[in-house]
Amino acid sequence: MDSALSDPHNGSAEAGGPTNSTTRPPSTPEGIALAYGSLLLMALLPIFFGALRSVRCARGKNASDMPETITSRDAARFPIIASCTLLGLYLFFKVYFPNKSYAGSVLKTWKTQKSKKGKTAVIQNPTTRDSHSFPSEIFSQEYINLLLSMYFFVLGILALSHTISPFMNKFFPASFPNRQYQLLFTQGSGENKEEIINYEFDTKDLVCLGLSSIVGVWYLLRKHWIANNLFGLAFSLNGVELLHLNNVSTGCILLGGLFIYDVFWVFGTNVMVTVAKSFEAPIKLVFPQDLLEKGLEANNFAMLGLGDVVIPGIFIALLLRFDISLKKNTHTYFYTSFAAYIFGLGLTIFIMHIFKHAQDNLFTS
Repeated sequence: MDSALSDPHNGSAEAGGPTNSTTRPPSTPEGIALAYGSLLLMALLPIFFGALRSVRCARGKNASDMPETITSRDAARFPIIASCTLLGLYLFFKVYFPNKSYAGSVLKTWKTQKSKKGKTAVIQNPTTRDSHSFPSEIFSQEYINLLLSMYFFVLGILALSHTISPFMNKFFPASFPNRQYQLLFTQGSGENKEEIINYEFDTKDLVCLGLSSIVGVWYLLRKHWIANNLFGLAFSLNGVELLHLNNVSTGCILLGGLFIYDVFWVFGTNVMVTVAKSFEAPIKLVFPQDLLEKGLEANNFAMLGLGDVVIPGIFIALLLRFDISLKKNTHTYFYTSFAAYIFGLGLTIFIMHIFKHAQDNLFTS
């Protein structure tokens, strides 16, 4: 579902970051292998554990963990809605932000001064374009990315808290004072009362939320690639766990439609790449190719879009639930589809590395 970009020079700018005018030295073969292997592993983990958790989610009765079912109608409309959204974002960034320096210089091109009558007059720099200056001042790319950062900060800590909660419960002692809470919002009164939100949680969930908030603050302040990956893995695992396909044909419709969507927007245009590089959000898994040279401060990343993890993942999770419904000891459909995904992603990495071209899954920046 997400874009792919491969730079023959192993990248000249970090996605979502400031453009670097100097050419980076080529990454070593060991660094590239480590980056691609790590991305492959990070893609497999949320699919495998998300599929297992989707089984428990389907059997559970907790209203806060009820899965969202995707119907064939939803699957058919999704590529169309995604295309419209992607094109809208592309036009928004292209029209208002033709380059990053322009969006940041708007405040310098508009000046105010007091006239003799005490009124404020706005004087425009002659070199500024009339059609873009005022909207850019209101909707600068920095403000948009700040808004997105806050949005994903909230979503990220909730997703990460939900992800680590089952693991953290094993570390709490039996004497831990665990109290139950319920967040309930209703609408109307009497017989017309309707529940809007009914979320049950306990003290352990609050502890997990606090730990996740630390990661959220780290991401918000530093945009570090490790914090980005923690959020990305949490989003992916929650997506595979909570998004359920109702049958195999729906999965085929979804995968087929998104295949055409990916091929068109990645190979036919530069829309996907432009939007992906304009966003500062944990919508992708990243791993530095120069980690061996620069350590944790490395900045030459290989990336994998979350959509290319979640979309195949929900189909693989469907096959696992089908295997379990057959009540056999073997999970043939699950392991076969999981192996096919590994092969497909590995082939994508190989083709990207050989041809140095934007691929439908993986890209470097």
